[in-house]
Order: sequence, then C-alpha cells, then structure tokens
Amino acid sequence: MLNIQKNLTNTFYALLALPATAMGLGLSIQIAALSWLLTYQYGLSISDIGLVWATGPIAGILGQVIIGIISDNVWVMNGRRRVFILVGGVLASLMLLALPNIGIIQAGLGIEAILGIAIVISMVLDLSINVSFNPTRSVIADVTPEGRARTKGYTWMQTISGSFGVLSYFVGATMGNIFLIYSGAVVVFLFSVLPPFFIKEPKYLGRYGEDEEEISKSIADSGVDPLPHKYASFAEVFMNIRPLWGFLMYGIYAIIKRLSDFQFPGYYFEIFALIITILLVVHALIQKEDGKSREEAGKIGFQKVLAAHSFSWIGVQSMFIYFFAFVEFQIPELSGDEIGTVVNWSFFSLNLIAAIIPVLLLEPLANRYGRVRTHAWSLVIMAAGYAAIVFMGNNPSVIYILMMVVGIGWASIISLPFAIMSQKVAQNQMGLYMGLFNLSVVLPQLVSSFGIGEVVQDVPNKSILLIICSATVALSAISWFMVREPKDEMTENPVLLDAEIEGKSGD
Repeated sequence: MLNIQKNLTNTFYALLALPATAMGLGLSIQIAALSWLLTYQYGLSISDIGLVWATGPIAGILGQVIIGIISDNVWVMNGRRRVFILVGGVLASLMLLALPNIGIIQAGLGIEAILGIAIVISMVLDLSINVSFNPTRSVIADVTPEGRARTKGYTWMQTISGSFGVLSYFVGATMGNIFLIYSGAVVVFLFSVLPPFFIKEPKYLGRYGEDEEEISKSIADSGVDPLPHKYASFAEVFMNIRPLWGFLMYGIYAIIKRLSDFQFPGYYFEIFALIITILLVVHALIQKEDGKSREEAGKIGFQKVLAAHSFSWIGVQSMFIYFFAFVEFQIPELSGDEIGTVVNWSFFSLNLIAAIIPVLLLEPLANRYGRVRTHAWSLVIMAAGYAAIVFMGNNPSVIYILMMVVGIGWASIISLPFAIMSQKVAQNQMGLYMGLFNLSVVLPQLVSSFGIGEVVQDVPNKSILLIICSATVALSAISWFMVREPKDEMTENPVLLDAEIEGKSGD
C-alpha cells in the first residue's frame, strides 16, 4: 500500500478519483457529441435520438447491477473492482473512436439502417461505461472509512471528474466535437488502465465499518470467514427497489411501444404508471427508521434515497438529450454548428461550477449542516435556475450564466448522494447497492428518452423542456427534505446533534 493511501492524502483522493473521471469523461463526450452527430450529420429525428439514448439506461440496468453483485464476491488481479475498471475502460475508449465513424462502419457492413448501427455503438459504449462506473464508485467506499473521509472521497471524485468534464465541453466548443472524441478516447484509456494498479483494495469487507485486520485475524484463527460472500436473490433485489417499480413499468412499456408500435388507447398506462410511482415514492419517504435494527433501518433509508434521487434525473437527463432543441427554438437564427457550440458552452458553464464547488463549498457545508440538507437546498437552487432559463434564456450569454446556477445542483447530484447512500448499506454489499442505486438514475432516464422526448417533439414551444426539468428537480428537493441524515453525520456534527435533541424533546 502506498503511503498516500495509508495517510489518506489529497494526492490519494485525486488518484482514487481518476477511474471515475475516465467514465465521467466518456459520458461527457457522449452528451456533448452524440445528439449533435445524430441530428446534424446523420439526420435522425428527435424520437430516434431518444431511442438511441435509451440504450444507456438499458445498459445501466443490466451492467451496473450485475457487475456490482459480481464485484462484491470475487477477487481477481488482487482486487474486486480492478478487473472491471480495466475491461470497461478499454471498451469505452474503443467505442468513443467508433462514434464519428458510424457512416464508415455502415458502408463497411453494407447496412442501410444507420439508426441500428448508432444504437449498437451507443449500447456497447454505455455498457462499457456502466461496467466500470459501479466499481469506480464502489472502490471509493471500499478504501475510505465512514464519515467525513468518505464524503471527501466523493466530493474529490466530482471535483476531478467535473474538471475534465469542463475541459471536454471547452474542447468541443473551441476545437470541435470530432477532436474532442479522439482526444477524449485517449484520456479515458489512460485513466482507466493505470490508476487501479496503485490503489490497494481490501480483501475483506465488513458490514458496517468493521476493520479488515480484525476480519483477517478471525479467519486466520478459526479458518471460517465470519462474513461469507452472499449473492442477492432476485426477490431481494426486486423488493429493495420498490420505490422505482412505477418507473420500471413505464420503461418496459415504452420500449415495447417504441419497437413494436403497440400501445394502449390514450395515455391510460402512462397515467397508471405515474400514480403507482407517486404512491410508492410517498410510501418509501414516510417509512420510520426508529426502533429498527441497523440493517432494517439501512434498507428503509436506502429506499428513501432511491425515491428522492429518482426525480432529479428526469430533469438532468432531459436537459442533456434535448437541450439542443430548446436552443434551436429560443434562438432560431443559429445554424446547426452554432447550436452545437452554444450547447457545448452551456454544458461547459454547468460543469465549471460542478467542478469547483464540491470540495470548496459542498464538503464544508455538508460537514456542518449535513449531506442531506446540503443536497436538498442545492436542488432547490437548480430548479430555480431551470425556471429562470425559461423566462430569460433568449441569449447565449444569459443561458451560460443561468447554467452556472443549475450547476450547483448538478455538482451535488453527482457527489453527495453517493456518500449518503454508502452510509445506509452494508459495506460488503456495496457493489450490489451501488448498482441498485444506479437504477434510480437509469429508470427515470427511460422517462426522458421516451416520454419527455414525445412531449418535446409534439409541443411547438420547446420551453416545455425546461419547465419539466424545473418541476422534476423541485419534486426531488422536496423528497430529499424527508430523508434522514446518516448516523455518522449526527454524531460528528454538533449542529445536527443539537437539532436532533431539540426535535426529540419537542415530540
């Protein structure tokens, strides 16, 4: 083990963040270039672009959960996460290289349907990213102790990853998306392949903060692993994601509807799925954790996190996929290349803030006031930023400034919820729960790819996109205010502890 890891130095936190940075960069390149490529180089419609983007959530459903379960229970190349980071990183870099060459691949294969080739390449890219994303995030929880050190791990992850995300949008805006794709593929490869060999993973993981040396000694003395590997059953997995059942129902229906043209009359199924979602989310949020064992309370807390986190990703993913349509509507005099430039500078502004504030602002605020409270208020600001774009976003410069406001919530979405979630679940099942947590990202993304895509295509006023984004993020913020702070926050933070005592004395 390197001394920087033993001492948990800032250098180690930066090294630890690089694999997640590689996957985040791959995703940033996809966000910056995919919709632009498909629209202005290959002439696909908004609904077709939504179908291509739907491959990401589908890959996430399969990739992150399965890889998470497997990585909890294997030991390969002196690590449980390492091999998956390496494989996913190599594949992701290769698929990035394929993106600008869809036309060449189409000609080489002699296939006329470019949509099918785009879907396959996007699916493999997303599957590659998802193969690595879970392990890159899980390894941070594996090698950092619970509490502030883990919060620091995830805020550093977002700071480093966000910095490269900013760089990617800057490169796309100034040097073009094609150069961005090729240069990004190299960085994704290097950041995925090299850092994992300098991070020592613990061979034994406890449930809730048990020391690896104690577990190793117990095994040496008794010859029996006190925490044997356990694969979760389908029933257990399915019950753990109960707040997301409505999203899952809609996702399955939307895929069938899009691929087969089958659909129920009117919008009855969509309304039914919405009602189910609201009921299950509310039920999850009002459950009580008091009086339960830590394991039972952890599962309840985990479901609350799923419920609260899900709505924010409708707002985020819808923006990423269809923001070009909003810009085209708001500023109709722009050409296709100019729209691509405005979108890149907008996402540059968004990610600039998301790169700066996690360590400088969110971490100290989270340490003082709690991660949940800090995250909830960040989402309130994000929802307000979206609403402001609706009324004032008629000029590129104004859009860039307001996207910085939106970036406050984006910075929090991709850092604090991971730290919150990791405190709710057993350490030796981190990969499983990280994969299940990702379902609160990918299942709502199906709503963006299909449902929101239909709305944006059919409604002439494309401002409807930002109205939906603002409303869904606001719902997420309200839900987060109903999530309880992790135990370590209460014990480490005198401000929160005093508030908890006052709350109990008033009951």
